Amino acid sequence: MNLVINNPIHQVIDEEEVIVFPKRNFIEANTISTDMEHLKNDCTIPVFAKDNECTISHYEFINSTKEVVEDILNYNGILQPDIRVSHVIKGRTPNAIGKPAKELLEHEKTIYYERMAFAIEVPEISETINGNKLNLTIGGVRSYNQENLFSKKSLEKFKVFIGFQNTVCTNLCISTDGLKEDIKVGSVLELKSKVYDLINSYKKKEHLIQLEKMNDLSLSETQFCHLIGKMKLYAHLNKEEKQQLFPLAVNDTQLNIVLRDYNLDPYFSKSDNKSINFWKLYNLLTEANKSTYIDSNLERNVNAYEFINHLAISVENQSYNWFLH
Repeated sequence: MNLVINNPIHQVIDEEEVIVFPKRNFIEANTISTDMEHLKNDCTIPVFAKDNECTISHYEFINSTKEVVEDILNYNGILQPDIRVSHVIKGRTPNAIGKPAKELLEHEKTIYYERMAFAIEVPEISETINGNKLNLTIGGVRSYNQENLFSKKSLEKFKVFIGFQNTVCTNLCISTDGLKEDIKVGSVLELKSKVYDLINSYKKKEHLIQLEKMNDLSLSETQFCHLIGKMKLYAHLNKEEKQQLFPLAVNDTQLNIVLRDYNLDPYFSKSDNKSINFWKLYNLLTEANKSTYIDSNLERNVNAYEFINHLAISVENQSYNWFLH
């Protein structure tokens, strides 16, 4: 994807024109924010029970990805990963056996997080798309619930992405080729190699072109309501019917968020004539996707991107689409 520092896609914006938006989280769900120091110094590292071999820790995953980004970009600044964790696994030190939980002292408690997601923003590499400043972002997801920790050491699973983060809302814009959801490695060195491969294969220019095109197509309020109705209906179709249609991943709760934000979102709500373009619709979907748990968030984010492009092709070609007709 030619993401070397001497030939990036840069959008130079005059400092007087830059709008500072309130910081929002790139994922919500049931996550909490944390930092590298906490993961490195305060969290235990799960092991494979039958041979007591260590897993690759959350800290090692984030730090390895950060090192790859710094190396590829020849980056001299300070990258600050935005880290979200969930599903805390609690334990205690041996000397606290039998002690009531409410009487445990801090040094007697142990924890680690079953699920972790992080995003590393590179503000020096940015683009303005449809009036929104997007920063290059690389990150990943780790879910220990997808490992068999009761067995001997085996290949471990990771998800890594590269794309852009919308600074207006921190929504992630990830294309199909910007996500590797099935990485399996046995060491940190192998993991870094996979991150290198993803970054170097990412088609940044093509991704940005697709995002830009979303601003050129729109739906009337009637068409939007029809679309939402069909998206809600999709979940109740039988298996055979679903197999003939685009595999939609958004759920009913998220569609209700889209409906709310169609009217109320300060940046991506309907226009004065009540129409909505595909760029705004895409951001309503990625905003609603923030309620997805860490272990399926990235896949659903890419699904939203693919779905909008699926609709766009039908509108451009004036061809039949079950969701629109």
